[in-house]
Amino acid sequence: MERTQCCVVGGGPAGMVLGLLLARAGVEVTVLEKHQDFFRDFRGDTVHPPTLMLLDDLGLGERFAELPSKRLEKMRMVFGDVTIVAADFSRVPGPHKYIEMVPQWDFLNLLAEAAADEPTFTLRMGAEVTGLREGGGVRYRDSGGVERELAATLVVGCDGRDSLVRAEAGLVPNEYEVPMDVWWVRVPKLEETGEAAEVFGCFANGLAGMTMDRGDYYQTSYLIKKGQDEALRAEGIEKFRERIGGLFGWGEEELAAIRDWDDVKLLKVRMSKLPHWYSERVLCIGDAAHAMSPAGGMGVNVAIQDAVAAARLLAEPLRRGTLAARDLGRVQRRRNFAVTLIQMQQLGEHKMLIEPALDGTLNERTIPLLLRLSDRFPMLTAVGAFLGGMGPMREKTPAFARR
Repeated sequence: MERTQCCVVGGGPAGMVLGLLLARAGVEVTVLEKHQDFFRDFRGDTVHPPTLMLLDDLGLGERFAELPSKRLEKMRMVFGDVTIVAADFSRVPGPHKYIEMVPQWDFLNLLAEAAADEPTFTLRMGAEVTGLREGGGVRYRDSGGVERELAATLVVGCDGRDSLVRAEAGLVPNEYEVPMDVWWVRVPKLEETGEAAEVFGCFANGLAGMTMDRGDYYQTSYLIKKGQDEALRAEGIEKFRERIGGLFGWGEEELAAIRDWDDVKLLKVRMSKLPHWYSERVLCIGDAAHAMSPAGGMGVNVAIQDAVAAARLLAEPLRRGTLAARDLGRVQRRRNFAVTLIQMQQLGEHKMLIEPALDGTLNERTIPLLLRLSDRFPMLTAVGAFLGGMGPMREKTPAFARR
């Protein structure tokens, strides 16, 4: 029987940050990641200022700076012939006045390498959890297909919006209605301007999308009405090329990279939140506790902040062997307000921007008031930058994890 104090299920940003922080506190922690590596496309590649400050505190800032990246300093919204700067990250407080665009697999590998230096940390790749273990811990299938059990004082579900840990613990989220799904696609960038990266949100003629400058390509999300994936694919790839090209002003050379529907990945958007993030010996954080909308790109930042709070509040009870349900409840109480505020903000963006955009009623004359004011008073771009870049209630790095 394998044993550990804390079993973290899922090696995404929340799981790896939590594993690293707990290990630096001297807690025995095992992270189980079902994939053999971290290489998966169309994941959240934005590293926000609070995470950059966390990396500095952990002594990883210089190593992170060596990763291939592109700095995002402004977010623009384009409504037909009108362009508005919705967020200017140079106005946020702190040393990092930008968002770093870094491939998520590079970021996760950095965290894994740092955690491997801690004697109480174990990472098992290709380890797929199949259920919770009676008495605490999990059952899992290792990379060789062997069924195993891992006893643990605490299991933390960091396994995403379709969390097995959450389902096994009998935790049922409340679902929010969302108006859209997303098609993810890469479009090559034919010229490098050398300028800072930008995000462009484009809305025109019943079409909506967001594209992020990744250096040599644009990582692009094209919004479709909820449940319309099959019907729109039936219209043919040429129709899609025509629509996305007209929306972003791309020509045949760029669009040739979208060869067929295999190049267009569907994200079924969900928003939800657990009324209770925990049960006996189980805690959920990140998307497992509260699936976020892609609107605003805040999901990874929120999940990492959950992990920092969980590590700070749970390290000592885990070390002492006194962990109780009230300790898990403290994590939810600490993070619930911030998560609720961000989700309300996202639902507002759905109502003000995405629904009218997809209905064809959003144009130069119906731009939301806050965006129109930001265009007239540039100082207001700090509001969008703070909400989208910093978020509410930045979690303080625990003293035991600082280097």
